[in-house]
Amino acid sequence: MQAKEVCRRVRELAGPEIVRQGVRLWDVTFEKEGGQYYLTVAIDRGRHPADLNACEAISRYLDPLLDDRAFDSLPSYTLCVSSAGLTRRLTRPEHFDECLGERVRLRFYRAIDGAKELEGRLCARGEDGALEIEDDGGQRRTFARADVAQVNLSPEF
Repeated sequence: MQAKEVCRRVRELAGPEIVRQGVRLWDVTFEKEGGQYYLTVAIDRGRHPADLNACEAISRYLDPLLDDRAFDSLPSYTLCVSSAGLTRRLTRPEHFDECLGERVRLRFYRAIDGAKELEGRLCARGEDGALEIEDDGGQRRTFARADVAQVNLSPEF
């Protein structure tokens, strides 16, 4: 089973417990870091972090469901259920739509105008995934999604 399929199936499995806990599913990832695989389920309560009790309940709910034969082909992994956090990663179209007007940090695959990162306000997301950012100087720039390696919220304190 490929990582995308694993994530899709886990989203489906987590749904009932997510509703019961009064949280929402932010993202599911299945990634290899170092020599270890991690299945990470990130949750939140709107714009607020999820508490430890919700994370524990969802983890306990998912753990036996992931023992199903459909997941037998996966390499050994660690299940992590956590809050999406203040600097949550934006990956899905609905993440970008929800965070319009928020401060974000973009990391590029290669330097653009001499910089590998840029912070600013997320102004728009194009149908093709392009991101329009207003930098700290008030200048708006559009970046092709193919040039952007990662986008995270960058909260102001």
